[in-house]
Amino acid sequence: MSWTYSCPKCKGVVNPDETVILIAVCPEYRFLIGFHPQPGNYTVYLPPGVDLVNGRRYEFVCPLCRANLESPQHENLSMLEVWQGDRHRLLLFSNIAGEHASYIVKDESLEENHGEHADTYRSNLH
Repeated sequence: MSWTYSCPKCKGVVNPDETVILIAVCPEYRFLIGFHPQPGNYTVYLPPGVDLVNGRRYEFVCPLCRANLESPQHENLSMLEVWQGDRHRLLLFSNIAGEHASYIVKDESLEENHGEHADTYRSNLH
């Protein structure tokens, strides 16, 4: 079953196909970035000539309403709503390049975590 991602602010769907599309912002520039929709798969799709700098913090923004997707749980986490069938959850993911940490949360309870750096923010999710 496929995953559908939406902005928690405007509720607009940000994966019209098999790629989650957001705007990434850093002090020097902004660009569209694509993420693989499967939680725990950290494949990213970048425009030609753009490279992520490991360890750099990026701000992620909804491409539809331009809302900042920073999570209230931690400044290094961004958030999206995620749907799989009728299951509604919140996805939190690290906005530090090269840091593989993502979490699926339901009613403020951690259901799943993924990535080799998942321990980094787990204590912020209780």
